[in-house]
Amino acid sequence: MKRLPSGVTILTTHRDGADHAMTADSFVSVSLDPVLVLVCIQRTSRFCEAVLTTRLFGVSVLAGDQEDLSRWFATPGRPLAGQLDQTPHSRGAHTGAALLDGALAHVECRVSEVHAAGDHVIVVAEVLAQSWEQEPTSALVHYLGRYGTIS
Repeated sequence: MKRLPSGVTILTTHRDGADHAMTADSFVSVSLDPVLVLVCIQRTSRFCEAVLTTRLFGVSVLAGDQEDLSRWFATPGRPLAGQLDQTPHSRGAHTGAALLDGALAHVECRVSEVHAAGDHVIVVAEVLAQSWEQEPTSALVHYLGRYGTIS
C-alpha cells in the first residue's frame, strides 16, 4: 500500500490525565449524512486502548512543514508522559483532545463503531466539530515510505 499517496494526520485523545497521540495516514471520510470518518489503528497500540476507552478523539491534518511532528508521533516506545509538552496545541471543546497548532484542519470525533480487521481495528466515528485554516498552505503527504508536500 506504500504506492498509495495519503495525507498525514495526528490522532489524539485524553485519558486519565494523560495525552495519547499517534500518526495516522488511514483517516478518510465515510459519509456526509451523518458526517462520519474512519481511521485504522493497530490493535496492540497504547492509542487503541485509550481511544476505545474514551470513545473521543481529535484529528489534526498536518501541513507541509509538520513532518517532524509526524515522525515524533510515529516513534515506537516514545514516553507517554509529556509527549505533547514541546508541541503547541489547544484543547478541543467537544473532546478535550489536543489539536495541534499549525495544522490544516482539526476534526473532533466520537467513536460510533469498531470493527476488527487483522492486526488493526477500523474505528468509524461521528464528526462532532471541524475547522480549517483560513489560508490553506501545503499539505504533508506520505508516499513510497517518504514524506512530501502538495499545494
